[in-house]
Amino acid sequence: MADAELIYEDARSFGAALGDGGVLLGLDLGTKTIGTATCDAGWRFATNGTTIQRSKWGRDRETLAALVKERGVKGIVLGLPRNMDGSEGPRAQASRAYARNCAEAFALPILLWDERWSTQAAEAAMIGQDMSRAKRAAVIDAHAAAVILQGAIDRLAGGVL
Repeated sequence: MADAELIYEDARSFGAALGDGGVLLGLDLGTKTIGTATCDAGWRFATNGTTIQRSKWGRDRETLAALVKERGVKGIVLGLPRNMDGSEGPRAQASRAYARNCAEAFALPILLWDERWSTQAAEAAMIGQDMSRAKRAAVIDAHAAAVILQGAIDRLAGGVL
C-alpha cells in the first residue's frame, strides 16, 4: 500500500482501515514538541501521554516507534492545524508532511484531525483543575493530544460519521 493511501481525513474511511479497533496514538505536533496520547482498544477514552522534544525526523521516528511498539498501536491520529476559516497555512502543510513520514515509517493508518481549539480546551480543563501555569506549560501538548484523540474516537466509536 502506498504511503498516501494510509492517510485519511475522513473518520469513516480511517475506521474501516482499522477494522476491529485497536489502540490509537494521538499526536499534537508543535514546532518544538510533540504531545502524545493513547486510547484504549475499544475507543472509549483518551489518556494524555508524554511530551516529546522535537528533533530531527530520525530521532522523532525512533521515539515514536518505541511508543507504537510498547502500546501496540494500530493507527495514528495527527492534529491538523487549520486556520479558523478552515483554510490551511504552513503549519498544516508541515503536519501533512509529518503524516507522510509517519505513514512511510510505521505503515499504519493515519487520520488527520482538525485540531482547532484543542489547546484552548486542554488549557481550560487544566485551569479548572487549578493547575499552576508552570505545570500547565509542561504538559499542555500532551493534554492537547488527548483532546484531539478523544474527538476522533468519539466520532469513530459513536458512529456519528
